[in-house]
This record gives sequence, structure tokens and C-alpha cells, in this order.
Amino acid sequence: MTAKPENEGHMNATAIRTERVRKTYRQASEEVHAVRDVSITVEAGEFTALAGPSGSGKTTLLNLVGGLTRPTEGRVWVAGTEISRVGQRKLAKFRLQRIGFVFQAYNLLPVLTAFENAEFPMLLQGVAADERRDRVTELFERTGLAGLEDRRPGKLSGGQQQRVAVVRAVAGSPAFVLADEPTANLDSAASDSLLDLMGELNRDLGVTFVFATHDAKVMDRSRRLVRMVDGAIASDETRP
Repeated sequence: MTAKPENEGHMNATAIRTERVRKTYRQASEEVHAVRDVSITVEAGEFTALAGPSGSGKTTLLNLVGGLTRPTEGRVWVAGTEISRVGQRKLAKFRLQRIGFVFQAYNLLPVLTAFENAEFPMLLQGVAADERRDRVTELFERTGLAGLEDRRPGKLSGGQQQRVAVVRAVAGSPAFVLADEPTANLDSAASDSLLDLMGELNRDLGVTFVFATHDAKVMDRSRRLVRMVDGAIASDETRP
């Protein structure tokens, strides 16, 4: 399968490591401590959920390890590279090459077809057209999207749009995929189907998934559950 991540077969490789990470925002005259001294390691091949209510720090932590925001203090490594101390241009290139994202609102480009949306990050990576076509075609067949290649997002259901977003995230062979509340806009059946798909990609292709969620279904499906409260890790449980 051409879409296998580069670290497939090295399931003990470290995908993410943080060391005493803090993120502090200032709102008017007050400081908001969104993440407080979080040290965590995620190995390649994990299916992990960062869980907690709104304001617990889970999405901020996801953004920190995804290089979307910088820590106020502490250090972040992704696939062995310390991303907390690199310049913005290098960081943007690194994100493109090594990190996949799935967002609550899908974030598909409305003027592109499903197929074009799925291949777009690979186009930016410089992957050859034939290879892009082969990867996306194979993933569309695996994910139940075959036949929908030419539809634009407005002609797809929410569940279909999120499947396209998952293919887009996975196709470029990232070190891991970060999924921020991926089921929040889906009904129960579509949520179950999406989680089945992600579980299959994790088991069969070794894709590493890290979720930020308050959805009980995502928590139940995750093999590792990290609960956050007030910006800190309250518990960290790994299940069979």
C-alpha cells in the first residue's frame, strides 16, 4: 500500500514527545494557563484520545504538537525533530510533510472535487501526479468513497466530507494524524462509521491517530485515554 506511513513497521518509534510544555494566553489583564507543564510521549501506531471538557487544554495541546501554535515554555518533538525551536518557514514545511490534520469542520476547499481535495497536500509536497492518483484511488476504494471522486464538498454528506478529510490527512504518509473533535458535526451512524474507518487505518496501515475529544464514542474506541483537567494531565490509561 503506497499510503503507508514511513514509520510503519517501527511501532516503537516515538511520534510525539513533549517536555514540560506550557501555553499561556493573556486576556485583558488576566493570564490564562491553557496547558500546564505537560510531558507526554506518543509512540508510532497509537490510537490515543486527549479527553476533557471545554477549557481542559486538549485542543491547545493538540495544536502545540501539531506545530499550529508555539509553547510559552517547554519543548516539543515530532518524529525526532524539535519543532518548538524552528523558524516559521521550516515549521510550515515540516507540518506539510510530517503531520496530517482532521478538523471538526472538515476544512475542504469548496471549489475542488473530493479527489482534488484529497490529493492537495501531496501536490504541495511535490508528489508526482501518477503517484497521487494511485494513492488517492486506493484510499477512496478502502474508505467507501469510490464513485464520489468528482463531487464537490457541497454535494457530499457530512460523513463523506469527513472521510475525504481523513484520506487527505493519511495520503501524504505523515508521522501521525491529529483529529480535533472529528465526530462533532456527525450523527451517530456517521460517527460510528468514521471511527470504524480510522480504526481500520490504524490496524491495517499503522496510521497513528491522536484525537482531541469530549465524545464518549471516541474515548471508548481509543486504546489510550489521556484525561485533561485545567490544562494538566489528570490520568493516562492504556487499554488492550
